[in-house]
Amino acid sequence: MAQLLMMLYKILSGALEIYSVLLIIYILMSWFPTAYDSTFGRLLTTICEPYLAVFRRIIPPIGMISFSGIVALIVLNLARYGLSALFTLLFRLLI
Repeated sequence: MAQLLMMLYKILSGALEIYSVLLIIYILMSWFPTAYDSTFGRLLTTICEPYLAVFRRIIPPIGMISFSGIVALIVLNLARYGLSALFTLLFRLLI
């Protein structure tokens, strides 16, 4: 059971890490406006925009700078830390 729990944690943590990298790439693509028109840009838009839209509704841009991407990354990393704490607690309860 502990091995299954550890494997599940690694899969979920890895997925969150990959999504964080995709978000960083998507945010950096805003520096190159035509990058969103590429096939890769459209794919990242499909993957990342629903998550970022939540934060864009809450956090308005200041001037021409939007901090919603940074806040979205912080929340995603907090979710990873919470996942780690949860699985550590579950692992300790099993042993």
